[in-house]
Amino acid sequence: MPGWQSNSQRLVWIVLGLAAAGGSAVLYWFDPTQFGFYPVCVFHRTTGLLCPGCGGLRALHQLLHGHVTAAFRLNALLVIALPLAGAAGLRLLIGRLRHRPGRLEVRPLWIWIGAAALVAFGIGRNVL
Repeated sequence: MPGWQSNSQRLVWIVLGLAAAGGSAVLYWFDPTQFGFYPVCVFHRTTGLLCPGCGGLRALHQLLHGHVTAAFRLNALLVIALPLAGAAGLRLLIGRLRHRPGRLEVRPLWIWIGAAALVAFGIGRNVL
């Protein structure tokens, strides 16, 4: 049966999808501010400063509950990046469904812009 993926690739995607759904369910039902089994930021614990990812789990929890403004206050960069990541994933999926190579070509300039945004966000959230 010709397909766009082998059985092992399908299994990997199914397992990843189930893991994402399970992780989302845990994050939906267990608020990171009330339960201590979530990982802690070593950078924040060591320096007392917020890294670009700090507040990400709490922001995702708020997004899962439909509270976009609260999520934006916790980690604005994550809230902005999620639709971009979703669009990239959708582009890959559509390419796969049309039997085209599923590649995301990212120009070096965009990598530098993303790195600069991470650094600027990390500095800005600690200064402002």
